[in-house]
Amino acid sequence: MDLSPFYRWPQPISGGAGALLRIEPVAVQDDMAARAAYRILYASTDARWNSGAVPVSGMLFLPRGEPPEGGWPLLAWAHGTAGIADACAPSWTGVRPRDATYMSRWLEAGFAVVATDYQGLGGPGPHPYLDWRSEGRSVLDSVRAALAAKPEEVSNRVILAGQSQGSGAAVGAAMLVGEYAPRLGILGTVATGFGYSFPDGPVSLPERRSATQFLSYASSGLRDDAPPIDDIVTPAGRQLLEAARQGCKGDIVQRARELKVAEMAQAFSIPMEAVRDMAIPVADMPVRPTGRPLLIATGLADATTIPERQYANASAMCAAGDTVIWRTYDGLGHDGAMHGSLPDSIAFARSLLAGREVASECGSFREPGPPGARNPDAPFNDD
Repeated sequence: MDLSPFYRWPQPISGGAGALLRIEPVAVQDDMAARAAYRILYASTDARWNSGAVPVSGMLFLPRGEPPEGGWPLLAWAHGTAGIADACAPSWTGVRPRDATYMSRWLEAGFAVVATDYQGLGGPGPHPYLDWRSEGRSVLDSVRAALAAKPEEVSNRVILAGQSQGSGAAVGAAMLVGEYAPRLGILGTVATGFGYSFPDGPVSLPERRSATQFLSYASSGLRDDAPPIDDIVTPAGRQLLEAARQGCKGDIVQRARELKVAEMAQAFSIPMEAVRDMAIPVADMPVRPTGRPLLIATGLADATTIPERQYANASAMCAAGDTVIWRTYDGLGHDGAMHGSLPDSIAFARSLLAGREVASECGSFREPGPPGARNPDAPFNDD
């Protein structure tokens, strides 16, 4: 769908990955602690279909006050699931309150923030939902674009951070930086609600069968030689497809409730085993070091990405040889842990900026139990 001419780049892309194609100032949201906000369009590289250079959209926020010598350190933010339709791009819809509050804390701590929409979300082409290689490139190229946009105000001292869908984007970006963007000064990574999988990791878990997989199948998660998804869905599944292609996450959840679709099998006209055989494991990550410290924050009441899975992911990154800190938070769910971990996350980032050594905690991890009860008074703790 066409949002506005800003999101389309009709001529050939030049300048290489991360080239800033277009920038425009936008009004700062009332709930954002920013001095200035910009919508950006920049070049990235398609890792899903290998189609070459692609325009990707995003946002850049600058803190209040004057930048320090050398510029503000930069937080590269990777958002959680918004949807797969162009209209769900945060740079178009505005930043939802949960994320605006989170980014504002980083702005108040003296960080500029660049926030990619990801390939195909706003910009042209489909959105390769949960494809960590694609999303990781989108994150790294947003950093290059931010440095090009405001070279006097933004420094090449970068923290990556991502929530849920964005956790794999941030960790994936850290894995890719050495080969894809080696000149970027990536210092470390924060991952909250870390919902991806490490099939070769030391902790074995059953295959994850999340409702968000439908979004992956509907966007780019089926093999290119598979039948069109429209041909293998039920009438209810076709209505969910329409909701996914035109609406955003809340619209899809609401439509599934109205249609009484509680299991993915109800959306498909063929057995789920056949659907999974056609699927590309876009959310499976290799046991591969990022070479930089990693903070993983887990809510022990997270029923979306259960603590056991996040423990498995932390263990996999330890097995890869990374310096890993794993923090857990009683009573906090999927979104609540994102906010509850902010003091630890900002302290972690400041330690890295100061050049202090961060000690790995890999030897101290203990397997958690099932998700506990959520604290109803914690902010944004309703998911």
